[in-house]
Amino acid sequence: MELNGNDDFKMPLLQPTDGVTASSSTTDRRKDDRVRSISFRVSDIECASCAVSIESAVRKLNGVESVLVSPLQGHAAVTYVPELINVRKIKESIEEAGFSVSDFPEQDIVVCRLRIKGMACTSCSESVERTLSMVDGVKKAVVGLALEEAKVHYDKNIIDTNRIIEAVEDAGFGADLITTGNDLNKVHLKLQGVNNPEDAAVIQTTLESAEGVNEVEMDLAEEKVVIAYDPDLTGPRSLIDCIKEASNGSKSYNASLYIAPRRRESEQQEEVRMYRNQFLLSCLFSVPVFVFSMVLPMLHPYGNWLEYKIYNMLSIGMLLRWMLCTPVQFVIGRRFYVGAYHALRRKSANMDVLVALGTNAAYFYSVYIMIKALTSDKFEGQDFFETSSMLISFILLGKYLEVVAKGKTSDALAKLTDLAPDTACLVKLDNDGNVISEEEISTQLIQRNDVFKIIPGSKVPVDGIVVTGQSHVNESMITGEATPVAKRPGDKVIGGTMNENGCLLVKATHVGSETALSQIVQLVEAAQLARAPVQKLADQISRFFVPTVVVAAFFTWLGWFIPGEVGLYPKGWIPKAMDGFELALQFGISVLVVACPCALGLATPTAVMVATGKGASQGVLIKGGDALEKAHRVKTVVFDKTGTLTIGKPAVVSAVLFSSYSMEEFCDLATAAEVNSEHPMAKAVMEHAKRLRKKFGSSTDHNAEVKDFEVHPGAGVSGKVGEKVVLVGNRKLMRAFNVAIGREVQDYISENEQMARSCVLVAIDGKIAGAFAVTDPVKPEARRVISFLHSMGISSIMVTGDNWATAMAISKQVGIQKVFAETDPVGKADKIKDLQTKGMTVAMVGDGINDSPALVAADVGMAIGAGTDVAIEAADIVLIKSNLEDVITAIHLSRKTMSRIRLNYVWALGYNILGMPIAAGILYPFTGIRLPPWLAGACMAASSLSVVCSSLLLQSYKKPLDVHDAQGQNYCPESAFVPVQG
Repeated sequence: MELNGNDDFKMPLLQPTDGVTASSSTTDRRKDDRVRSISFRVSDIECASCAVSIESAVRKLNGVESVLVSPLQGHAAVTYVPELINVRKIKESIEEAGFSVSDFPEQDIVVCRLRIKGMACTSCSESVERTLSMVDGVKKAVVGLALEEAKVHYDKNIIDTNRIIEAVEDAGFGADLITTGNDLNKVHLKLQGVNNPEDAAVIQTTLESAEGVNEVEMDLAEEKVVIAYDPDLTGPRSLIDCIKEASNGSKSYNASLYIAPRRRESEQQEEVRMYRNQFLLSCLFSVPVFVFSMVLPMLHPYGNWLEYKIYNMLSIGMLLRWMLCTPVQFVIGRRFYVGAYHALRRKSANMDVLVALGTNAAYFYSVYIMIKALTSDKFEGQDFFETSSMLISFILLGKYLEVVAKGKTSDALAKLTDLAPDTACLVKLDNDGNVISEEEISTQLIQRNDVFKIIPGSKVPVDGIVVTGQSHVNESMITGEATPVAKRPGDKVIGGTMNENGCLLVKATHVGSETALSQIVQLVEAAQLARAPVQKLADQISRFFVPTVVVAAFFTWLGWFIPGEVGLYPKGWIPKAMDGFELALQFGISVLVVACPCALGLATPTAVMVATGKGASQGVLIKGGDALEKAHRVKTVVFDKTGTLTIGKPAVVSAVLFSSYSMEEFCDLATAAEVNSEHPMAKAVMEHAKRLRKKFGSSTDHNAEVKDFEVHPGAGVSGKVGEKVVLVGNRKLMRAFNVAIGREVQDYISENEQMARSCVLVAIDGKIAGAFAVTDPVKPEARRVISFLHSMGISSIMVTGDNWATAMAISKQVGIQKVFAETDPVGKADKIKDLQTKGMTVAMVGDGINDSPALVAADVGMAIGAGTDVAIEAADIVLIKSNLEDVITAIHLSRKTMSRIRLNYVWALGYNILGMPIAAGILYPFTGIRLPPWLAGACMAASSLSVVCSSLLLQSYKKPLDVHDAQGQNYCPESAFVPVQG
């Protein structure tokens, strides 16, 4: 049986969009992870002595293992240790010897992802980003605060991941490697029977000689091997079999799939546990301090024993408070000292600096009071030990709640990751397609072209094509479409979806990280790491926020202390057991600890994380904060016609001849010319022509070879079939080749265009031989979507390469007033640019290769998920389904997200703008209300928590338009779906 769509998934759903180009690598790391090889061409080699000169010049360099130069081909190969020398020095040494170097891989850019630990605010993420960018060999670094990850593009000829991690650690943060290089097709295997280096060498040599293996990394200590492979040639099971076959005599080797622990979840749980334990431990000391200082002294006579003097004026209560506060300040609060030290060493400041300054001021002033009390028999003073201990406790409580809440922002992503089942039922078929064996294996062991069985109620493990069986598959978890989709032989199925009622045999087309689910997860992760332009506000504020707060705190202390000393305010303002200095100090400390840079830093990334994850679960993939921010400003949406406003499955309703050619010959020539075209209309013409050929007795499906094939964007195709020049396309193509269109042909075209049909003309040797009338029904939701966009204040425009009459007929059906027809791909992009020059923010919705220039030109490009890979790559937002309703969802979700980000900034900025003056005592002279430092610390913790919780409210987002519900209630489908055929 011939399967449909085998090549439809050949390209990954997502493509790199980071703007860093990787050169082709000539590095071979198979032999030794520490040694690399590089090859290039050397010019001006005239004889063997020249080659010897080059070899001797390079061999002198420290770190070069070997060098070989071919005097005939001018080819040089150098093996070197990158820790001792880089490729630039090798190149320079050859040039200094008087030879020129070409085809030299100056850069071998690879990408690694790191988990960053210890970031508290935007200042921290900026410091990590700045540190990484300054490292020699790093080309680009992006750090996400909410995601707690860094994506680093680096030249592996200059630097490696160990040195990148060291740079992060030197800056005062922790770092763990998540992925490195191209991990798209790598498998991790646990080895058995490998006990010494000789065994490891046997395994490595065997694997390196296997077909499809690109790279082998052995870890003898852990008894593991990482293999990079070409999935078209081999797979995990074949590699395991290869290791088994390396067994020799008494030596028996085996391997099994190594599943690395899910570090993200485990580290998140560990962080939650750490903050919880630290908070509880601090409470063990802080609560007694609070009771001894604030509660018992007011409960006479129960608190009288605390006033008992041990020596001079040193009381039992003061000594107990000091003993209980000290572990909190220096043991539990050590993290604030470490964070502040690293921040100041980086010449920056963060929340740790504020907390360390505030708690130290309270603690050491209290120690001073205690020493004075110890050495004087008349001194009376009030300590603030409860201030520093309670402050640290409340901040730890806030961090604990914040970490718990931040973990929930990635819930949608975690649910996507968990969709794929752990195991699959692998089957083997005989030549007749009968099942001869079944075996349950790990999903990660599935290879391309494997056939697996899916019973009712089980999940599809990987992307594939149905071989036998019929069923309905629930794809709502991927596309958001609630109605199960019917699947028959030849139909595609997506990994992670649920089989409803029938039994299916499916042939795997995409496995591992190439599946649609994996691509979606990668896109969402990349989107969550990308920084939205609105984040720049927080970045700019964070640069001067902490120094400004420190200065404000100092002037607050000064502003209360000096007037108090000179008697500018009544003595009655000073609480009992305090003096003017202590009151001023409390106000200064409150200002230090009430200011919260963390809330500002979390305002944007947490909202983007929740929104992109929620969008993905609704079938809308948003490629980062930039796309999200632009989409909310969209005022004009430009729609392509074919496959976007229409269903995209054109069908030929009639075919006529205008020449003496027989219908069979006419169809043969038309299909031969169209066979290489990807346009939906071309496919419709081919299908109809095949049916006509069979009807007229043709028994072969073979198409004649076409030469000089050329695609004319927006017009059609041309080529030479045998001795005949064949043109297949619209009137624009015919005019371009000076083909006359007679009255009969013109009447046929006009008649069909009035019924919203497109005419495909076929010219042979400069004369029109016949035509096909093609219809493409309008999507049932199109009219309602256009109407809803209008209610949102968004105008709609249709742009198409089709003729004016058909375009106008379609536009009337869907309710679009403005139309641009007979427009080629470049013309579509030009139309969008014209709209942009008028001050409009334009979104383009398209599905085909011919839409990609317009998708790139638009402020926001939206690719219909059923479209081509090129369109998906060019787009900012990918609509997994072909439902136009998701255009509204994308714009509406972006508006909700930007609204939420603005609200977060109101929370964060408003809190600081209001909190700092209150902490500074602006209300105290009028109301007697002041904010003690420990309460100020609690407010600071609450501000971060409020921002994260505000972002989490986006998880309750609902689509603004549900076509199915509307059809069942107040929406009449007949008014939206007008048959195109008239």
